[in-house]
Amino acid sequence: MSEEMRRDKDVFLIGEEVAEYNGAYKVSQGMLDEFGPERVYDTPIAELGFSGLAVGAAMNGLKPIVEFMTFNFSLVAIDQIINSSAKMLAMSGGAYSVPVVFRGPTGNAGQLGATHSSNFENWFANTPGLKVIIPSNPYDAKGLLKAAIRDPDPVIFMESEGMYSDKGEVPEGEYLLPIGVADVKRKGKDVTVISFGKMMKVALEAAEEMAKEGIEAEVIDLRTVRPIDYATCMESLKKTNRVVIVEEANPIAGISSELTYHFQRYGFDYLDSPVIRVNSMDIPLSYSPAYIEATLPNVKRTIDAIKKVCYK
Repeated sequence: MSEEMRRDKDVFLIGEEVAEYNGAYKVSQGMLDEFGPERVYDTPIAELGFSGLAVGAAMNGLKPIVEFMTFNFSLVAIDQIINSSAKMLAMSGGAYSVPVVFRGPTGNAGQLGATHSSNFENWFANTPGLKVIIPSNPYDAKGLLKAAIRDPDPVIFMESEGMYSDKGEVPEGEYLLPIGVADVKRKGKDVTVISFGKMMKVALEAAEEMAKEGIEAEVIDLRTVRPIDYATCMESLKKTNRVVIVEEANPIAGISSELTYHFQRYGFDYLDSPVIRVNSMDIPLSYSPAYIEATLPNVKRTIDAIKKVCYK
């Protein structure tokens, strides 16, 4: 964010505790000191209000970054996100673009209770006019966030809440990653495992465990769930003939459901086994650590799914 604000004076950050407190998760550490209160704004607890302010600013040529303390709170502002930002370009006949980034943590982060632990990427991905990004590592996060800030359309940038302490190599030089392009994180020939966000850790660990049994899984990180890189996923299916999809969200109407339909509609002749999805159980997430562990996708359930498609 700081690199983009140095590069472009029209970029600014707005949200709860982003300035004086340096962000609820310290994501905006030092930004108030560098850019001042004219470009790093603390807001009241009023997501609907400051999201509407950002949409109006974007329509008038500015490039706001809106931080939600958690995407669970974005529901308060969902009218501004879906009915204002996503639809404005079409409804104005192309007169008004809305270059705004809505970003913040998503998914569960332990014992935060059901109302702070949801995954709404499928809600936003269902909306024409929005782009939805969910990175799985620091390198991708930087390149994709810079691309999102420069994009002329509204972008939902969802940061897995349990990954803020993760570390990884990030080049100092400028780089952007294209929105809508998946990345093959691990090559394999026996089964395709598709995931995104922090569930990539589950997918990659399961793939490493299966390699010990002689099954080589190809692991694909979607990185963006709108648009979805169907081409990369389909090319992998043609090679492996088997697919497992790991997604933290509940099973009904998820990204995994969309991918499963796509495979059976356009890749049926390549499938040697039905696609298996590994989702959270279809219940609100409990506060209990034991129930959390039983509810979320994990390595064991993913391994079981891989074995089922490979040993059917």
